[in-house]
Amino acid sequence: MSRIAVTGGAGRLGRSVVRALAEAGHEVVSIDRTSAEGLPARQLDLDLLDAAATRQAFARIAPDAVVHLAAIAVPGSRPDFEIFDINTRLLWSVLEGALAAGAGALLVASSPTVIGYGAPSGWEPAYLPLDEAHPVAPWNGYATSKAAIEEIVRMAVRRDGHRARFGVFRPCYVIAPEEWAGAPTQQGHTVAERLADPALSAVALFNYLDARDAGDFVTAWLDHAEDVPNGAVFFVGAPDALVAAPTAEALATHVPETAGAAAALPGTAAVFSSARAERLLGWRARRTWRTELDAPPSRPDPLRSAEAPHA
Repeated sequence: MSRIAVTGGAGRLGRSVVRALAEAGHEVVSIDRTSAEGLPARQLDLDLLDAAATRQAFARIAPDAVVHLAAIAVPGSRPDFEIFDINTRLLWSVLEGALAAGAGALLVASSPTVIGYGAPSGWEPAYLPLDEAHPVAPWNGYATSKAAIEEIVRMAVRRDGHRARFGVFRPCYVIAPEEWAGAPTQQGHTVAERLADPALSAVALFNYLDARDAGDFVTAWLDHAEDVPNGAVFFVGAPDALVAAPTAEALATHVPETAGAAAALPGTAAVFSSARAERLLGWRARRTWRTELDAPPSRPDPLRSAEAPHA
């Protein structure tokens, strides 16, 4: 059993990550500015922007590994410069505090938005499905903060890779377990509403991820951190797209700049490939909207009974 500190552990993603780690037998400490009822972890209220307090807290916790999820998570929710400043300072504080406390592994949450889709000046994918080798082109403060976070992790590998393992994952649009039953998602819509109106998910290229599958990914990374390249980046998403129509058709209709590359996507395949996570970690999302949604979308779905292919 290892002691794992999870920043942002009381959040939409964090709660499922904490539960997955606890179910795997780890001792978990959640570090957040709020608490979550019933969370299987010791919960610590801490402002991670206070670098000195963070260092002291990590010294007391003495974690074997740290999972860093805490961040301003919604693009546009604050001015770009504030989001960039807060998200990058949070990582610096956690990175230095974790290393000073002797943590042997640090996994950091980034975002698919680093790819640059949705840019007002236009964006076209070099190819589809998108994988970790695709060029990044962030265009807002949130995405730029995540690109900077990835670069900070690469710096840490060069500076501290002899004493710790580092990883980055880009979780797709997170859907918490209660949201399948009708609770609002991060943007305020229900999952059923997003399926009924594909334009709501088109802005994210129909990507999504069950938070519990994200928790399973974190567990898999911690189990294999010594076996994968230090600092490796992973897309982490469901194997299908959050849309009832075939993916290529939905992209051509709602994201026409992707139409040329979309032809490479068969059936209901996801736009973002998690093949690297499957190849290196043995992880694959097990939950899709077709298996988890309590109420069917208002639009008939002729593909609902078909097995979603792996992308």
